[in-house]
Amino acid sequence: MTFAPEERLARLRLARTEGVGPVSFRRLVDRFGSGVRAAAALPDLWRREGRALAPAALAEDEMAAAERAGARHVFAGEPDFPPLLAELADAPPVLLVRGKLALARGALVGIVGARNASAAGRTLAARLAADLGAAGFVIVSGMARGIDAAAHEAAVATGTIACLAGGPDVAYPPENAALQEAVAETGLLVSEMPPGTEPQARHFPRRNRLIAGLAEGLVVIEAALGSGSLITARLAGEAGREVMAVPGHPLDPRARGGNGLLKAGATLVEEAADVLAALRPFALAGAGVGEAPAQQGTEPAEGPDHEPGLAPDDAAARIAALLSPVPVAVDALVRASGLPAAEVAAILTELELGGRLVRHSGGRVASA
Repeated sequence: MTFAPEERLARLRLARTEGVGPVSFRRLVDRFGSGVRAAAALPDLWRREGRALAPAALAEDEMAAAERAGARHVFAGEPDFPPLLAELADAPPVLLVRGKLALARGALVGIVGARNASAAGRTLAARLAADLGAAGFVIVSGMARGIDAAAHEAAVATGTIACLAGGPDVAYPPENAALQEAVAETGLLVSEMPPGTEPQARHFPRRNRLIAGLAEGLVVIEAALGSGSLITARLAGEAGREVMAVPGHPLDPRARGGNGLLKAGATLVEEAADVLAALRPFALAGAGVGEAPAQQGTEPAEGPDHEPGLAPDDAAARIAALLSPVPVAVDALVRASGLPAAEVAAILTELELGGRLVRHSGGRVASA
């Protein structure tokens, strides 16, 4: 059953107390038998150390703010708490959720990757998310630019969970505000942070842990060495999840992380059927995933990932960032950049004259 109001308040106070992390939170509750008893005992225990329990008013204000934002708290130990996440030794004591919490109890697979993803990478992320969604999986990602956004957009119709670094009412990055709201309406937003919290660098590892803990498998698409996507992959491996990666061109720095995972034993993924083979080997027959010839040679629609009114230099830089050694259709660049087709064509000509672009058959282009 859901905890009583006084127990929920006490657990939130413990979770918001400085120096109390997930492991120490669990130890305190186990030692005293409940959050209420732990909260009552700690002031005396900590008095000599100069530490203090978070005030009740702070927790009450947070609960009221969550209600105003259309979110609610879910505590570890309650039946609604995501089951795979609950298995972690350092499971978060409390989550703030907004949307359809039942999605977190389904079949979940994570898709993460580079923020400065190539058009080819975004296209593959969208295709994987759509195909896996059609096969019954809920897509988990981190609402970042690039791969994350492409995966969420493609899975809005079938079910997607966005793990946030800030509060559930804070849109980050700002250009994903409409996408985040769409996920809140049809999917689920999950955060560890109180309402109104602006994301900071120290919050993102916690966001990555949520992605790794919620999903039974993780697919990495375009990840540079040292990137947050590789942190998520490491956390997923430590949690016993299936780690998968899409191979990339060795000349593209965005491929080094994924290729490194493959060398270390990650499952190679080129299409949704590869993910199903890893996670549902006996359910693959008849699933129809990756068998739709009508999709071959086409590019799934993607929303723009730019700020309108870009200066010419900024627009050229955006197009250059979308290019990779993998040939991609010009139409895909137009959709991914949000720029007019004529402007994209002019930029591609300039890049070609500068020796930075190679044209391939079928109207496709790649970085030189």
